[in-house]
Amino acid sequence: MFRTLLFAFGLATLLAGPAFAHHGWSSYDANKTLTFDAPLQEVRMRNPHADAVVEYEGERWEIVLAPVSRMTSRGLQDGQLVVGKTITIVAYPRLDGTREMRAERIVVDDTTIELR
Repeated sequence: MFRTLLFAFGLATLLAGPAFAHHGWSSYDANKTLTFDAPLQEVRMRNPHADAVVEYEGERWEIVLAPVSRMTSRGLQDGQLVVGKTITIVAYPRLDGTREMRAERIVVDDTTIELR
């Protein structure tokens, strides 16, 4: 019985580590909401989440989006996120100054998509 519990605990610890590390939302400044329009320079629709690149205040920024399935279920149509299209982004910048933002919502073709 003890071995089984020890094994289960060890397995849970190993599996939880990567998930926790990936979703480190505490590294973003939730007190500093940025809202701006920008044309998409790059779009990557992939798992575990989509991401994009835009120019914001003269700098190249990575935008962390939501999983593709979540965005689709919340109203994003296939082919709406394409290079060159201007979208509205509401996002939080990283605390460490890295040129990366976590998007809270985007507006594409007059459709607001809540990402979290």
